[in-house]
Amino acid sequence: MVWQIPENGLTLSLTEPVVVLEGHSKRVGIVAWHPTARNVLLSAGCDNIVIIWNVGTGEALINLDDMHLDMIYNVSWNRNGSLICTASKDKKVRVIDPRKQEIVAEKERAHEGARPMRAIFLSDGNVFTTGFSRMSERQLALWNPKNMDEPIALHEMDTSNGVLLPFYDPDTNIIYLCGKGDSSIRYFEITDESPYVHYLNTFSSKEPQRGMGFMPKRGLDVNKCEIARFFKLHERKCEPIIMTVPRKSDLFQDDLYPDTAGPEAALEAEEWFEGKNADPILISLKHGYIPGKNRDLKVVKKNILDNKPAANKKSDLINTPKKAADTSNIQNEAKLDEILKELKSIKDTISNQDERISKLEQQMAKMTV
Repeated sequence: MVWQIPENGLTLSLTEPVVVLEGHSKRVGIVAWHPTARNVLLSAGCDNIVIIWNVGTGEALINLDDMHLDMIYNVSWNRNGSLICTASKDKKVRVIDPRKQEIVAEKERAHEGARPMRAIFLSDGNVFTTGFSRMSERQLALWNPKNMDEPIALHEMDTSNGVLLPFYDPDTNIIYLCGKGDSSIRYFEITDESPYVHYLNTFSSKEPQRGMGFMPKRGLDVNKCEIARFFKLHERKCEPIIMTVPRKSDLFQDDLYPDTAGPEAALEAEEWFEGKNADPILISLKHGYIPGKNRDLKVVKKNILDNKPAANKKSDLINTPKKAADTSNIQNEAKLDEILKELKSIKDTISNQDERISKLEQQMAKMTV
């Protein structure tokens, strides 16, 4: 389900999603927006299928249903959204071109251990992975997708059994590793020189983390030299963890804040599906991030009769009547919204014209007097 958060945040709980995307046959555990194209969403479920949707039309346009033989642990887009990388329970890391629907690179047994792996793209196109050795030691590794026979770097960390969740800041090239059940966050800098993955420091606290969220760069306080903000999940609360770089000057620190990816899409969904690529549109944080006006998500579904059901997908055939009903409801609601907005704007125009007429009449009365 896709939800539209109102302009100034939530005042009431949302009960109606903008659109419901139906296509997976089992629980969906992964969703990821395309980094540069508007309304393009990736989802991956326990059915081992990756689907890429055009949310603007509510359609599933790419279905990668034969690439993963086991559970998908995570999916990551590259910098311009032309490739994805996945980590799977079959111990493989795959780099996939979703539009060509082909595997570009693959590494079997990227980490030898049986416990879950994670794989993310870095801004230079390399892939960073976390996993476990055969002796259950936690590992991190750096790979070049053009040659995945051997890692660029492989480091063993400790013997804790929590899965390492990587969070990446492409502006500073720092990776933060948060272990599930750990009470610490370790961070590393990725460089072009050996050993390529440089340990920086560890943040430690008393209570273990059940999960972790990561604030986008444009949400940070540049006046306090804040370079990262995490949201640590406890059993009954969510705690912000703020990381700052101490600086004596009050001036804007441009070495900490190079231009960063903004919220504006570089491509429309149709352009991306047709094969175009574009890097993120960058913004400066010099005067802090000033949010623009939210664009409401308009879902314009195509005629359901034009979509021929895929052969051998019984669930699709069963769900078609429900989808058709949903489609007409959403279309009716969208039309009603548009009519109401138009009515309001006409009323506003009329009242403005009334005021103008009365002022002109007053001026004429004065002139005739």
